[in-house]
Amino acid sequence: MTIYLPIAELSVNIFIILGMGAAVGFLSGMFGVGGGFLITPLLIFYNIPPVVAVATGANQVVASSISGAITHFRRGTLDVKLGSVLLVGGLSGATVGIWIFSLLRSIGQLDLFISLLYVVFLGTVGGLMLWESVNAMRRAARNEAPAPRRPGHQHWVHKLPLKMRFKKSKIFLSVIPIVALGFAIGILTSVMGVGGGFIMVPAMIYLLRIPTNVVVGTSLFQIIFVTAYTTIVQAATNYSVDIVLAFFLMLAGVIGAQYGVRVGQRLRGEQLRALLGLLVLAVGLRLAVALVVTPEDIYSVVMGVGN
Repeated sequence: MTIYLPIAELSVNIFIILGMGAAVGFLSGMFGVGGGFLITPLLIFYNIPPVVAVATGANQVVASSISGAITHFRRGTLDVKLGSVLLVGGLSGATVGIWIFSLLRSIGQLDLFISLLYVVFLGTVGGLMLWESVNAMRRAARNEAPAPRRPGHQHWVHKLPLKMRFKKSKIFLSVIPIVALGFAIGILTSVMGVGGGFIMVPAMIYLLRIPTNVVVGTSLFQIIFVTAYTTIVQAATNYSVDIVLAFFLMLAGVIGAQYGVRVGQRLRGEQLRALLGLLVLAVGLRLAVALVVTPEDIYSVVMGVGN
């Protein structure tokens, strides 16, 4: 059974699209990530134009982030003040990212840039996640405890000016690195179609030293508004959001996420990180192969000169 995607301008098998959405939803529920960094490459593999894959992928992240943020707000694990500071940087970064997106599209380099960025991005993140999780499993097998932090030791981030107190997170921190982190995630959201949570969460924990219990909810809070803003602007400026595609992806994703959560609860944290690292590396490797392998159908367009 095929459906026609008006913005992508091609017909696709509806069961493959539903399968993609369900698979990414399952992985999102299992690993606790938005899934934008997976759905965009998968759509590109299925010959969806990258410009549509990026914008539609960002749209899907909005739905999964809203439900998660509401849950964290009810539990009191969402720092609205901290999320608002992140949002200032995120909206600014998304605006710059959309300008970069439009510029690359106008000069005909968008598809190549997105593929290269994903290869570097996924390869680096996947490699680091796999390395950290394997080391954690080795320490667990040898019954070794992680090295404790030195008491009184201050990270360089905590020495920056323009500090603000965040009561919910119980921290006193400069707004400079918070805005900078939001800005970087905003660019990634608009250029790559990702929510950025799987980068923002580790950065907030290890770089900004924000308590883990408020990190996920606060990250989702920022992601909702940045991805929604990106989707609206992409639709208005680049006409690249395919509503039909987004609807079926979200429908299947919501169902898949329910089962993913159940499976994820049965695995240990380091096992989940190792599996996610392998998955991210596999997607990055697949994109890298597609960049260097000669396509089956080689053709060229020659402009004829009239007499």
